[in-house]
Amino acid sequence: MKTFSKAPSEKTVTYSPCPVCGSSKRKLKWDLGNFAFYRCLRCSLLYQYPRPDQRELTGRYDNEYFHYEIKNEEKFLSLMLKSLEDIDLRDRAAEIRSVFPSFLDVGCATGVLLENMRNEGWEVKGVEICKESADYGRSKRGIDIINTPFEEASFAPASFSVIHSSHFVEHIIDPVLFFNEAYRVLRPGGFLITTTPNAAGFQPLVYGRRWRSAIADHMNLFSLKVLGNILKDSGFKVITWKTWGGLPAGEAPACIKRPVDRFCKAMGIGDVMVILAQKTSV
Repeated sequence: MKTFSKAPSEKTVTYSPCPVCGSSKRKLKWDLGNFAFYRCLRCSLLYQYPRPDQRELTGRYDNEYFHYEIKNEEKFLSLMLKSLEDIDLRDRAAEIRSVFPSFLDVGCATGVLLENMRNEGWEVKGVEICKESADYGRSKRGIDIINTPFEEASFAPASFSVIHSSHFVEHIIDPVLFFNEAYRVLRPGGFLITTTPNAAGFQPLVYGRRWRSAIADHMNLFSLKVLGNILKDSGFKVITWKTWGGLPAGEAPACIKRPVDRFCKAMGIGDVMVILAQKTSV
């Protein structure tokens, strides 16, 4: 499955320091022609430099992106449900759900996961910047989806018991702002679920600049250590994490791919990671 991506325009790039720690000390990691990834020499984040401005970035999520989501939403749903199973969300969130069953999906696309969670008894809400996707989720699924950036949604403090984001944080300009806002709108004891490519996994080590997540639409690429540090700095406690994915589909016969995938998952070096974090204080 090809990852959706659009190349940046040279006219709209910005030359900004590391979006996590603010350092301007960086080292080139991958030069991909019309964009590049650098490693921050202070916090080790991999980030695109220079990067598109916010207006161009938002404009990428258009009708073309909507059709990409529609075409692949069942595959995406299957992967999201498997990640929730991996972190035992159902059991871990059972107590808080019984009191305040509110579930927010940030970057919810067409609302396919929210529909599933609603069927399990959650009160659901979504945030999505692609207008076509948000409109589809509202009209076809009856999901309350706000078509705005997350930090502009103006949710009240302690509004949600669970906040979920899948393949979202790698796309945004300011990940620290996202995690701080998530902390603000979570209830004490609530959970934050973050799924994103693993920059310290087997695939980037083997494929380097040909890694499937080294694309123009990804502003930031996190290792487990880097993301864990951001979460802790935002006030969260990391509860558990899992990774999955070894060799890309089609790269090797099943007799090779399957054991490599199992090995990568067991060793925590899979291509994608999911982290469950908890807000432990008011």
